[in-house]
Amino acid sequence: MATAPLVDRSGKKVSDRELPAEFFEAPVNVPLMHQVVVAGAAGQRAGTHSTKTRAEVSGGGRKPWRQKGTGRARHGSNRSPIWTGGGVAHGPKPRDHSIRVNKKMKRSALRGALTDALQSGKLALIDDLGLEEPKTKPALELLETLGLQGKVLLVLPVPGDEVAERSFRNLPHVKVGYSRSLSVYDLLVADRVLFTAAALDVLEGREPAMSVRDRTPQTEPEEPEKTEEAPEAGPDQAGEGDEE
Repeated sequence: MATAPLVDRSGKKVSDRELPAEFFEAPVNVPLMHQVVVAGAAGQRAGTHSTKTRAEVSGGGRKPWRQKGTGRARHGSNRSPIWTGGGVAHGPKPRDHSIRVNKKMKRSALRGALTDALQSGKLALIDDLGLEEPKTKPALELLETLGLQGKVLLVLPVPGDEVAERSFRNLPHVKVGYSRSLSVYDLLVADRVLFTAAALDVLEGREPAMSVRDRTPQTEPEEPEKTEEAPEAGPDQAGEGDEE
């Protein structure tokens, strides 16, 4: 089984983390990864581009000049594609650019991209980011300490970590991804890929570890038990039951 060094936020090695062979020892199929990346890019196209044909532009109701005798080329309409202001021949029309790629191909391409990241030496593991508040400066210092340069893909376990997301979102060379929605394109285009230990756990199928705040039960203070007091006897109730 492949292993990778797990470091802390100071860059010191903590241990060697075993990597699942399912994701990091898969065959690297370059044509398959290319096909999945092209399909993903095609799916992002809006497909709303449109041009007008000679039947859709205005004008052109009269023949520009008579057929013979002028010495010029014959024309039947000034809205022809060869005329300025005329229609467009074989121009784009609204259509769907999506390319169908099945789930098995996507999974195989993703595993190949992760294996390539490990084999090319651009994979890095950190036990915890250690960011206490959402600030960009500590995030940038963390990347410099770990020696991560160029385009960096930061993989978090699940969405919702506002401290990490807000700390790295202002860095133009850093993109935040998540274990359950990794993109093959993001893995291939990144110069370095930084996994947190919790993100690797989620990738393996284990639930992310809860923070101390999440493990602490949020119990409300118990209210004192209310005892029912006997109502005081009023003047009308006094003496009831004495007379028979």
